[in-house]
Amino acid sequence: MPGPHKHTPPRRPRTEQPEQLTGAVESVVFRNEDTGYTVCSVRLAGQRDPVTVVGSTPAMWIGEIVNAAGRWVRHPQHGLQFQADLLACVPPTSARGIERYLGSGMVRGIGKVIAGRLVKRFGEDTLRIIDKESQRLEEVEGIGPLRRKRIKESWIEQRAVRDIMIFLQSHGVGTAQAARIYRAYGPSAVTRITEDPYRLCRDIWGIGFKTADRVALSLGIPGDSDLRARAGIVYVLQALTEEGHCFCPAPELILQGQALLDIPAEKLAEALEQEVRRKALIREDERVYLGALYHAETGIAARIAALRAAPAGFPPIATDKAVAWAQGRMKLAFSPAQVGALRMAFAAKASIITGGPGVGKTTIIRALVDVFLRRRLRVQLAAPTGRAAKRMEEATGHTAKTLHRMLKYLPANGRFEFNRERPVEGDIFILDEVSMIDAPLMHAFLCAVPDRACLVLVGDVDQLPSVGPGNVLRDLIGSGTLPVTVLDTIFRQQAGGSIVVNAHRVNHGEPLETSNAPDSDFYFIETDDPDRMIARMLDLVTRRIPSKFGLDPRADVQVLTPMRKNRLGADNLNDVLQEALNPSGTEIARFGRRYRTGDRVMQIRNNYDKDVYNGDIGHIRAVDEMEQSLAVDFDGRRVDYAFAELDELAHAYACSIHKSQGSEYPAAVVLLATQHFKLLQRNLLYTAITRGKRLVCLVGSRKAVWIAIRNDHILQRRTGLRERLAAATRGAAPDGRSAPAPAP
Repeated sequence: MPGPHKHTPPRRPRTEQPEQLTGAVESVVFRNEDTGYTVCSVRLAGQRDPVTVVGSTPAMWIGEIVNAAGRWVRHPQHGLQFQADLLACVPPTSARGIERYLGSGMVRGIGKVIAGRLVKRFGEDTLRIIDKESQRLEEVEGIGPLRRKRIKESWIEQRAVRDIMIFLQSHGVGTAQAARIYRAYGPSAVTRITEDPYRLCRDIWGIGFKTADRVALSLGIPGDSDLRARAGIVYVLQALTEEGHCFCPAPELILQGQALLDIPAEKLAEALEQEVRRKALIREDERVYLGALYHAETGIAARIAALRAAPAGFPPIATDKAVAWAQGRMKLAFSPAQVGALRMAFAAKASIITGGPGVGKTTIIRALVDVFLRRRLRVQLAAPTGRAAKRMEEATGHTAKTLHRMLKYLPANGRFEFNRERPVEGDIFILDEVSMIDAPLMHAFLCAVPDRACLVLVGDVDQLPSVGPGNVLRDLIGSGTLPVTVLDTIFRQQAGGSIVVNAHRVNHGEPLETSNAPDSDFYFIETDDPDRMIARMLDLVTRRIPSKFGLDPRADVQVLTPMRKNRLGADNLNDVLQEALNPSGTEIARFGRRYRTGDRVMQIRNNYDKDVYNGDIGHIRAVDEMEQSLAVDFDGRRVDYAFAELDELAHAYACSIHKSQGSEYPAAVVLLATQHFKLLQRNLLYTAITRGKRLVCLVGSRKAVWIAIRNDHILQRRTGLRERLAAATRGAAPDGRSAPAPAP
């Protein structure tokens, strides 16, 4: 709620009958885009001081005319205000109102200066000119063909978006996604939603089943309809994939559907069969898959078998000579396990190298690249995240790409440019951070690898599994299909090396070493109180780490926490850190967040059109209210976001440990408390510790740390990949390059 107002309207008697109020919007004091709840300042005709109006409306812009029905009330803190039961806005008709209306940022390409010029030229006819004779806008200084086109497109869009907002609010749902809905469906949005409201949760990112269901029931779709039953079954399966599962047993799927929809089991069973007949779902015995995940699992198994069966596209490498040459070139003596990994990678068509931090995985990648390039082979390096790819590139001196950029997604048809019909050119493919890769992305990658190429998969199987569905690296290793080398000799122990030592201690279920020596790279700050944890975290980030280590708190220090919600969750910590590290600057409020120039932000979904992906981190460089856009710098590449797209960006001063996978930070500050009990697992703490490159500060409860270390239970994901891999390669004739059995 806003603070006390400078001007208080004269006392008005409270009446039981609703009053009518009409005036011009002076300012929007507060607005919740999800609910439409609005607090605004309105100037009534003939009055000097504006009044406060409170109510819900799909949209509101400065300068609009408000028609409200309600009553006057006296708020104990904010004084007299008009509580509106009905609140409707219409465009202004006066020249002054039109100028303020257009200057409020409601139309891209029109700011306060251009708005003034338009009204000076066209007066009260300005809105009609924009709507009906937009070519005349070029009569105004500063408006050329491109800006005129942008203004007209924005004018049409904002009018259509308001119609969608009114439709959504009339059916009891929030309006924040209206612009995204318009961009997906265009002018026919309301018609398409009315025909099938459940398409909202299928097509529009950020809209869930419950929202779509609320619209459907409000539109009069029966609670036991086939449409609702089918949509509910698919939604339950999709929700399970978000927990990492690839399939669900049919009886459990129907039970969960009953709990969600309150529809008889017989009806849901028929709905399931209908979706199977439509091929939206695939049933294999009692397992039910989303079609895409079934094809990903079976496709991975088939591609691994095909790669192993096909001969290599180059002559065999003399492994002993290659290992000796690599050691001489790098001036290193490899450990026995490293030698085994190199021999395996040189000899096998496809192989896996796994191990924790500091055991030499990067050294092996460097040696492989050097040898393969020496043989004049075409080497392709890839990783699932931009940061991991950048680390590969820095370590090898050879170009590395993210998987999405290697495969080149085509938004127009929803496919990758490189696939089975058009594979990526290359003789050797080395893929790092494989634990992060989910089943659909691994399938897309394997489809783009030529049959005659060799494949080396590198990753840490003890880290958290991928955010997306599947457990690909663990299933590949567990299937026994590919030769595996486990690197377990620790090399990286310079400068105390407590990060690496403690990561391995956690992985072996042993207590942390917490000497907190002055020259250590690992510190444990013990406190059980959430407020003290936040205070200690702030002191570390803003004062102690920058002072002792010379690191930039906005660029080099990452706060990690197990979850997003609650007081110690990433959302609240980001609010706290934003105010401490970036308290001022040009800003825009959207989706419950304030985005400021200088803010560190993270992309939280794959956006193929913008070529940015889930987990990419950047910094806000500009906020342009006239163009209703915000510019983010992602490692030197500028990406523009419309204000309506900002729900794709979360602040990244703090993030969940899951979201940090594949990234390394100069300094990581990890919060761990007993209130995170449900998430306290060994692989979670292990992943958090291994994110810090130069420094890790663990702040929290000793009890919580020990709970995490002792809990080595890995939540089993329902996947069929392991058995499919074994079945697809069972009995296959090995080619001459098959490797020896896995190293211990």
